[in-house]
Amino acid sequence: MRAPVSLDAKIGRGGLDRALCKVVDVSLHGARIQTYSEVRANSMIWLALPNVGHVAARVIWSNDFEAGLEFQAALTPEAFETLTA
Repeated sequence: MRAPVSLDAKIGRGGLDRALCKVVDVSLHGARIQTYSEVRANSMIWLALPNVGHVAARVIWSNDFEAGLEFQAALTPEAFETLTA
């Protein structure tokens, strides 16, 4: 189940490569983000979520300003609740 959210977050590809993004929906297994930075389908990134921390994710799809992410490990129910509260 996806929940609509509006969370400021950061994405990165390792090292110091970071960019701002907005998480617009989230589930235990993934998220949809909006970003002005290029993210390519099938690439691995990390997503820094507020009050949860870094989550490894694969980019499933992307277009000019949005991308769909699949988390490598599901969020815990507690982390999901923190993000959607």
